Amino acid sequence: MPATAMAETTPTPTPTTGGAAPDKNPIVEGANITVTLKDLNAGKGEPKPVPGVSLTVFKDSATGEEQGTQVTDQTGRVSIGIPGNGKYVVVLDPKTLPDGVKLSGKGETTKTVQVKLASSNFVQFQIGAVVVEKASLGSKIIDGTRSGVISGLLIALAALGLSLIFGTTGLTNFAHGELITFGAIATYVFNRGFGLPVIAAGVLAVVASAAFGFLQDRGLWRPLRNRGTGLIAMMIVSIGLALFMRSIFQYGFGGSTKTLSEYVVQGRDSYGPIDLSHKEIAIVLVSVLTIAITCIAMMRTRLGKAMRAVSDNPALSASSGLRVDGVISAVWVLGTALTGLAGVLLAVQQQVNFQMGFNLLLLVFAGVTLGGLGTIWGALIGSLIIGLMVELGPVFGVPASIKEVGALAVLILILLVRPQGILGKAQRIG
Repeated sequence: MPATAMAETTPTPTPTTGGAAPDKNPIVEGANITVTLKDLNAGKGEPKPVPGVSLTVFKDSATGEEQGTQVTDQTGRVSIGIPGNGKYVVVLDPKTLPDGVKLSGKGETTKTVQVKLASSNFVQFQIGAVVVEKASLGSKIIDGTRSGVISGLLIALAALGLSLIFGTTGLTNFAHGELITFGAIATYVFNRGFGLPVIAAGVLAVVASAAFGFLQDRGLWRPLRNRGTGLIAMMIVSIGLALFMRSIFQYGFGGSTKTLSEYVVQGRDSYGPIDLSHKEIAIVLVSVLTIAITCIAMMRTRLGKAMRAVSDNPALSASSGLRVDGVISAVWVLGTALTGLAGVLLAVQQQVNFQMGFNLLLLVFAGVTLGGLGTIWGALIGSLIIGLMVELGPVFGVPASIKEVGALAVLILILLVRPQGILGKAQRIG
């Protein structure tokens, strides 16, 4: 928001003469011009009110009839009454600006407003805004790489969950995108609905996602497996489940986009050539740590070895004494927990919408396919490549509105040239 002077309305009248800045300037009833001054401080931290600044309203021109003068209160606000419609000029006295506070850009102190309705009217003065020059190709590549790595890690978390479920059960789950949305909406409900901090809400959302995965397997997928339902039929069931869950989300959550109570807007700090906000650093650290722990657990723990055994040969694993259904349930718990965590971090990074997981599903499938279906490291590598391709595409001329098309092109190309993916192994079918 480059400008910070905005109109407000309340029905309380106020005089329009000058004087010391009060704690709060009531807003004039009827026609008025209201200004709220806030210092953006170049996007670093929250905007701060600018009190004690004198503003004067004139009729027609800066030399016309004076309508009133006021100074901004402690909230940085003034409201000056006007007699009715017409052309007015608002003049800011730069000598009254606090020390260290300067107008942005050309430092314009005069603004003209055409009043057509007898209500609040607003004017804008830029204070502490950054004048952005045309970015160089190098800076665009750096910004695109930053966004690509963050997006790639979020895709990797969801792709890791999808790869675990596919590798163990062979199911291509088209409802996986809704599991991402489930984690994001659960975070919003715990945060906004129950008043919990975002971090606590995110932890509970991951737990809820894991529980939902367990119930989903016990209530739907295990009965279908026990009936001998084929993978194609189960894939079609997953499509129906995705449509059902998306409709439930839209009905219960609503079609509008909503935000969490914390970490919505953060300025970025410079770390050499890279600018990162605190929440972006946290997202990268949580994603990398979670992926590393998951990969180590899959290689070293008894449960990880059991998962890999069931993935290689379920019948042989069962004959060797493994509880295959129990291992598959554990896979669903772990996979949905990872996917729910991706939804939590996506909600912190962006905003919450009932279609956010569906919009990410293509990129998740592209990452898994590119890396190799059923391979953990392949899902990680493929997701990072897809994330970088999507975010760097606009730098090299791809329209931002269709930047995800690159992921679809990669998906088609890989299926044509190397169907097993980067780290997958070629297999003979039939």
